[in-house]
Amino acid sequence: MRRLVVLLLLPVAIAAAGCGGAEDEDAADTASATLATQPATTASCRDVEEPEPKPAATLEAPTSILSTTTRFDAHVETSCGEFTIRLDPQAAPRAAASFVALARAGFYDGTVFHRIVPGFVIQGGDPTATGAGGPGYTTVDRPAKTTTYTEGVVAMAKGSTEAAGTAGSQFFVVTASDAGLPPDYAVIGKVTRGLDVVQQIGVLGDPNTELPTQPVVVERVRIETSS
Repeated sequence: MRRLVVLLLLPVAIAAAGCGGAEDEDAADTASATLATQPATTASCRDVEEPEPKPAATLEAPTSILSTTTRFDAHVETSCGEFTIRLDPQAAPRAAASFVALARAGFYDGTVFHRIVPGFVIQGGDPTATGAGGPGYTTVDRPAKTTTYTEGVVAMAKGSTEAAGTAGSQFFVVTASDAGLPPDYAVIGKVTRGLDVVQQIGVLGDPNTELPTQPVVVERVRIETSS
């Protein structure tokens, strides 16, 4: 069973935290099988040291949500380059507000993409780098039944026993054309720039262990707002 989430270490983490079940595993395996036919990207990754894991956090969830009349862009600076997420406060208001609050507090800075499944997803946002870490709280935004997880979609990981739409700090970016996941994961936005960077990161994983083949560091997440 594959997991997009917050509990246990890879690859068992996938099971415990729930991308769902055998159907999700089949979707990931199919996507991985087509990886070899995908064109190379123009992004490049620097050789970097993996940062020291951070201790588990014990934060409190933000009490307010984001304005739907303001545009929020999250610029994710990594050792492979930068990509931008256009946040969608309407789709998951609590999770989006949490992501912005954590980013502004520097929570994501100096973390890694701890799970990379070629042709499926890249996953980060765990300060402990174990697949089990989070901010010390969760939010819930139940996704619409029509929610799909296509290339560039950014959603929050959750445990298999948690309600649909539960989110902590771990997020994943879809690298498959369609990950084939059930509508269980709160969607916080979509990559609008730097998809080549995301795809470059997406090939730096061992499909058997789902562990990165080299460190990919999130150096900084910068939030930009505009009207």
